Amino acid sequence: MRTNSRRRIIAAVAATCALTLGATACGSPDPGADSAAKDVASALEAGGKVTVWAWEPTLKKVAADFEKKYPKVDIELVNAGTNNKQYTALQNAIAAGSGAPDVAQVEYYAVGQFAIGKSLEELSPYGASAHDQAFTTGPWSGVKYGKGIYALPMDSGPMALFYNKKVFDRHGIAVPTTWDEYVEAARALHKADPKLYITNDTGDAGATTSLIWQAGGRPYKVDGTEIGIDFGDTGTAQYTGTWQKLIDERLLAPVTSWSDEWYKGLSDGSIATLSVGAWMPANFVTGAPAASGDWRVAPLPQWTKGAKAGAENGGSSLAVPKASKNKALAYAFIEYATTGAGATARVSEGAFPATRADLESQAFLDTPFPYFGGQQANRILADAARDVGAGWSYLPYQVYANSVFNDTVGKAYVSSTTLPQGLEAWRATSAKYGRDQGFTVAE
Repeated sequence: MRTNSRRRIIAAVAATCALTLGATACGSPDPGADSAAKDVASALEAGGKVTVWAWEPTLKKVAADFEKKYPKVDIELVNAGTNNKQYTALQNAIAAGSGAPDVAQVEYYAVGQFAIGKSLEELSPYGASAHDQAFTTGPWSGVKYGKGIYALPMDSGPMALFYNKKVFDRHGIAVPTTWDEYVEAARALHKADPKLYITNDTGDAGATTSLIWQAGGRPYKVDGTEIGIDFGDTGTAQYTGTWQKLIDERLLAPVTSWSDEWYKGLSDGSIATLSVGAWMPANFVTGAPAASGDWRVAPLPQWTKGAKAGAENGGSSLAVPKASKNKALAYAFIEYATTGAGATARVSEGAFPATRADLESQAFLDTPFPYFGGQQANRILADAARDVGAGWSYLPYQVYANSVFNDTVGKAYVSSTTLPQGLEAWRATSAKYGRDQGFTVAE
């Protein structure tokens, strides 16, 4: 899932897209599926096997429920690895012309890269466009590329502040409501105990772009094959100005997320907050069980006092690869898994919904979280979902861009390079790659 696998998927997707860019608008809907919506009902009646590549555990219940409702259908769940590991396997299967699944879990930032490579089925003809009001803003925009819909949202990652109440109370520090207060809290914690850090960060593309998103920055502009990349906006400047202070004053734990050291920091309180997506609670329960009762959830700090601005951080969709042998039945499954009873079942298993109906459900809002001291955390997370800023775009080759983040922006964490300088290097590298693949990238 590291450098080698990233290079393989980057090369495979780029090669596919390079072939299509010269012939047509890469990522445009497939006009040859006009009767696809009619095929869905007949596919369910006929039955068959649907192979699903996904790492999301709540799909186990969805698959069982779907098979019970449609006895002629067999859903085979395969964990081909998380994110890049699965993407590499998927692209290799597509390139080989065999072995591709009927359904694949694809994170929002990666949808565009597969769409431009014409690796995903455009789902509007099957009825996907009828769900345009069913999902919250961030996830719905994440499954669209150009005029097409290439997946259906499976979950959501609106950002919130997870903080260790026990640590904050012990040192008399108030929960920050602005990013300026966050910096002050970081200083106070580290002064009280040099082993305490407000959070960890060694350079993370997803966290950086999400906080720029929340600050109002919109660095990526995508219109077909024409792309703009600009980190010179006010929102980006707000982010870099604040985060540079944390780096310069050594207020960030030099710990990589998802490592054993990271989980230890969450458990003992030496990492005191996380600004991440709403999918995080289950990871606390399984990864830092010793800290149960210590943590709480609060709204994400704001760049402007009194504002209510949010952003997405992570989240996945379900897509139908072009190579699927049973596209109509595959679509029927992903529609079931992401809407109605299927979505509600996943929420009951611990997933955070992308559907407005589930977000507004009283049962969902009233759910107590023992890990967070009985707090009804979904109320805060649901508000965060409604506050996600509109108009965000990822690059159609964001998988590649993220893979070179630590070679550019990451230098700001280990050298005299500043965050603005690192972002400019990231922009230049991403722009060059886009041009090399046939995109028109504005200066």
